[in-house]
Amino acid sequence: MLISVIVPVYNAEKYLRTCLDSIVNQTYKNLEIILVDDGSTDGSGAICDEYADNDVHIKVIHSTNKGVTAARINAFKTSSGDYITFVDADDFWDCNMLKKC
Repeated sequence: MLISVIVPVYNAEKYLRTCLDSIVNQTYKNLEIILVDDGSTDGSGAICDEYADNDVHIKVIHSTNKGVTAARINAFKTSSGDYITFVDADDFWDCNMLKKC
């Protein structure tokens, strides 16, 4: 069962690596991670691209700033998971979060 994890990103450079590491390091591994850089003006977009370059499970969508709802809808339309979940770019998960769910 594939789980799509959608992360709207807007100027989250300070927290983004912690967030992404917590997703990438989940004990449940059948993931599709969709990062939506919503027109960030800091280094967030580059961090998204860096993670995507190093992990085939990560997709990045770069868009102009339209807000978190539009970012989630945009990612939802491209997702292919059996289940979909969201995490904010300034949050992080316990490594067993998806396995327990």
